[in-house]
Amino acid sequence: MTDAPHNGGRNGSDDAGEFEGRDGSFRIRRDAGMLGAVLAAWRSRRWLRRLGYLALAGLVAFTGFWIVLTKDLPDASSLLKYQPPLPTIVRDGDGAIVYSYARERRVQLRFVDFPRPLINAYLAAEDKTFWTHGGVDFTGLAGAVVDYVSKLGGGGRAKGGSTITQQVAKNILIGDEYSVTRKLKEMVLARRIEGVLTKQQILELYLNEIPLGRQSFGVQAASRAYFGKDVGDLALYQAAFLAILPKAPEKYSRAKYEPEAIARRNYVLDQMVKNGWATPAEAADAKAQPLGLIPRQSENWNPAVSYYVEEVRRQLIDRYGETADKGPNSVYAGGLWVRTSLDMPMQDAVRDALRAGLLRYASGKGWSGAIAHIDDMTNWQTQLIVASKTIDYKDWRVGVILSAGGSTGQLGFADGKTVALTGIPDRARVGDLIVAAPVSGDTWSVRTIPEVAGGMVMEQPATGRVLAMQGGFDAGLGSFNRATQAMRQPGSTIKPFVYATGLDNGMTPASQVLDGTFCVYQGANLGQKCFRNFGGGGGGVHTMRWGLEQSRNLMTVRIANEAGMPKVVRTFRNVGIGEYQAYLSFALGAGETTVQRMVNAYASLANNGVQYPASLIDYVQDRNGKVIWKSDNRKCDVCNMAEWDGKPMPRIQRVGKQVLNPETAYQVVHMLEGVVTRGTAVRLRDLNLPLFGKTGTTSGPTDVWFMGGNQDYVGGVYLGYDTPRSLGGYAQGGTFAAPIFKDVVQATLPRWSHQPLIAPRGIRMVRIDRVTGKQVTGVEPGNDPKAAVIWEAFKADTEPRQYTVVDEFTRRRDALVAEIRDAQAARDSAANGGSDVETENFAEEQGGVY
Repeated sequence: MTDAPHNGGRNGSDDAGEFEGRDGSFRIRRDAGMLGAVLAAWRSRRWLRRLGYLALAGLVAFTGFWIVLTKDLPDASSLLKYQPPLPTIVRDGDGAIVYSYARERRVQLRFVDFPRPLINAYLAAEDKTFWTHGGVDFTGLAGAVVDYVSKLGGGGRAKGGSTITQQVAKNILIGDEYSVTRKLKEMVLARRIEGVLTKQQILELYLNEIPLGRQSFGVQAASRAYFGKDVGDLALYQAAFLAILPKAPEKYSRAKYEPEAIARRNYVLDQMVKNGWATPAEAADAKAQPLGLIPRQSENWNPAVSYYVEEVRRQLIDRYGETADKGPNSVYAGGLWVRTSLDMPMQDAVRDALRAGLLRYASGKGWSGAIAHIDDMTNWQTQLIVASKTIDYKDWRVGVILSAGGSTGQLGFADGKTVALTGIPDRARVGDLIVAAPVSGDTWSVRTIPEVAGGMVMEQPATGRVLAMQGGFDAGLGSFNRATQAMRQPGSTIKPFVYATGLDNGMTPASQVLDGTFCVYQGANLGQKCFRNFGGGGGGVHTMRWGLEQSRNLMTVRIANEAGMPKVVRTFRNVGIGEYQAYLSFALGAGETTVQRMVNAYASLANNGVQYPASLIDYVQDRNGKVIWKSDNRKCDVCNMAEWDGKPMPRIQRVGKQVLNPETAYQVVHMLEGVVTRGTAVRLRDLNLPLFGKTGTTSGPTDVWFMGGNQDYVGGVYLGYDTPRSLGGYAQGGTFAAPIFKDVVQATLPRWSHQPLIAPRGIRMVRIDRVTGKQVTGVEPGNDPKAAVIWEAFKADTEPRQYTVVDEFTRRRDALVAEIRDAQAARDSAANGGSDVETENFAEEQGGVY
């Protein structure tokens, strides 16, 4: 290519050039206008080049800063699926709310549930341009910048500048760190949120999540905390007060800052008038009102349910975890709805009966000692609050002894009130936490909490649903639940399951068993170990029924030995009492178990051998109402058909487990009715109900028990010291435990059935002589509890033959032989220095029970 001059052109100039190719030529022309001037200036002026480089560097820096600022920001669209932490709500068997597991007060409402005056109060206080801005109010932001600059170096925190949308971003997505960076992130997120959510959705999130003091999050929770009412019932002055809380919730709720709170509330009311959200007359009326705050208080749940709901809480935590990091259905954040089997009338009866029984035993035993003790009295009120000891019994209260001189002194309560105190025991000292009751005016007197403890459970045998549970005198004094957590020896209440094993292995209620000395040779080193009856005595041959009614240890051991202890402990395991080794002492209740396990085992007796797992929870729903767990997992796929298909009605298969032979279970229950009619639980007889039961008294005696009920309800109770020690020789299950069960029945009497217990198929009712166990004819059983002839339950083809004169001779002969054997055993013991026959060693060494 060669250069050629253009017609009329300037060869070699900067403005044009001509080029020739194979197919012709073309021309390029450059105009030296604005771009040329800039380039010329760039080449000729050094300061312009420096300014350009600075601008470029600034752009690069801004871009890098923006990337760093926004790279870890959460996605604003996540708010569409946001699940706030919510408490778990517990309902009783009737569906009434009885408790809430919450560390924060939270109640979620929809936007339509918020009253318009409340919304306008918050807009007037926090963001009057909310409906028009795009997430950031630049006018308010400028004021915040000025405030921030003015406070630099002074330690104060700048206020203002955050819209409601920015506060949503702060409260939910990025936290409350005080920094310029957080503010910038807040602004970026606010713009993004406005692009994802509607204004109504943003306000709903804000009003549900804003922290407002008194552990309240959201306006509904705050309304309950400060005024004891729902948001729909708030007056204008109350709504205006809630609207000032986001600025300083803990300050404005305190009495000493009341003038500042009123001034701020009135400012909000003025702003509402200015924006047309309230009339001057409405604002003036609201300004004339006091703050009207109620005292700070905890949720007002019925303390009677404390032990029950604490056990429910333990089970839920085991299943779902405690906090949000354990999963979406955690107890304190998952918003679960829990339906329990709690029966409030039964629960009240159980609580009152157990308390009355503990007080009966403790009567006259003197002061049981302090609940706890405060060493440093300089800040006694705070320490008393932290101790968290309360009591819900009559008008009793827990306080701390502030001073003492003789039997009088001063008592302080958690609310700071002090009163005169009388009846101070000699052992009490300053700093002791005690229980007191008012006697006159501001004078209170010391009361005694029973040192003895106990637990009680009531269950529905046909379902396994636990209706009531009490684990001590008062859960406010300690959460240890003796109904489920205390491992105690059940004593003679375990005997029915020994008898059940005997019945399964060829014996009948009329079988004759020797009530005489029973010894076991344990080897050369241990020698011969012997059992004895509670209270000593014994002798003769008696029916199994009599042995169970009178709770004879020697007869029980013989039955266990004859049936085989491996079979006996297998029965214990099958009914859920516990896992034990095949030692004879366990036939007398030497192994440890809980009240709840024993009640569930007795429920299987009442239910003809069918046992359902003991359950406190019927079902659990998540926050959206979906059932995520239920105790009854039976399925019926055809129960919800749109139309009947003409086939028979569906029968839902029961889920209980057959843990005992049904005929055996009924035979045991029928004998246990005799325990109430004429045995160790005879004090229940005047209830005139078809009840069965069994008392128990452990060695020492350290615990006293009663188990019993009917086919509708089964219950059990024990009394004993938490650190086992003797209750006193006079303490027995029939004298202290059975009356507690009786009180429960009397308090709920209308619901107890008068129908006799239903026998399963295969049981034959036969008239027998109650003493000999022989069948009789021509004589009808009478109503006298000690009638000679009674009805007895037998399995098919196991009925005894009729009674004869020879039988009477045989009975007397066997009794005489037993007496001779006992006398010979006593002589052998004396001859050996008492080393071979020991009346209190075998069972005692195994933790024995009499």
